[in-house]
This record gives sequence, structure tokens and C-alpha cells, in this order.
Amino acid sequence: MTEQQTPQREDYRIFQPITTRWMDNDLYGHVNNVTYYSYFDTVVNTYLIEQGGLDIHEGSIVGYVVSSSCTYRRGLAFPDRIEAGLRVDRLGTSSVQYGVGIFLEGDAEICAFGQFIHVFVDRRQNASVPIPEGVRAALQRLLVEG
Repeated sequence: MTEQQTPQREDYRIFQPITTRWMDNDLYGHVNNVTYYSYFDTVVNTYLIEQGGLDIHEGSIVGYVVSSSCTYRRGLAFPDRIEAGLRVDRLGTSSVQYGVGIFLEGDAEICAFGQFIHVFVDRRQNASVPIPEGVRAALQRLLVEG
């Protein structure tokens, strides 16, 4: 997908419902731009924990965010109910690039979209390691071709 293309709802493999919170709004009356990164984190980590078995508290391997970006198309505000779409755009040996899209609940028009890159590291040695087998299997289910 080129940078000029705006993703569509059908470009995502799974969706995670997220309820906006009062504190998400800024002084301008809409969800603040940095909050979208929290939504990205929520959909990615929920998937890794629930589907990949990633143990964020006691596991020896964790995912560190090394890059992220977001393009905003349409504003959100509390009390909007949203859905975060998730897919895997690239899957490497120790890293993964996710595509994330934020939509109003049930709406086809995207509000924001971006990418989010994790590198998996050994927690004690702080060095990159191959993606754990269970996590890799879960990520492969979200992988898009091309």
C-alpha cells in the first residue's frame, strides 16, 4: 500500500472495540492526537496477549515500539465508541509492522490510520530475539499480502 492510499475497513483482519473516555478529549473538544497512539497500543497488545500468549508481566520476551505514525482523517470525541482495525503489513525475524485503522463503531469511513513497529527483545539482555513461536503464529494470521 502506498502512502497516498487511504486504507478501507476491509483492509483490516480483526477489530477491537474501544470506548473513548472523557479524559481523551482536549481543550478543542475532540480526542487529542496522542491518544490515538494509546488506541494503537491497545489493539496490538490485546491481540498479542489474547491470541499470541505474550506474557507482558513475567515473560522473558517483550515487544518494544521502535516506530509509529498516524494520519488523521476525521475527528473523534467522547463519548464515541470506536473500533481499531489491525493487520500485519510486514513480519520479520524479530520485528513486525502492524497497520492500524481507527473507525467509529460500525462505520466504513476511517478516522485515522497508521503503522506501529514492534521489535521483540529479551527482557534481561535488552537484545533483539526471534519472535516467539506462539506470537509469530498469531501474527501470521493477520499478515496481508503485497
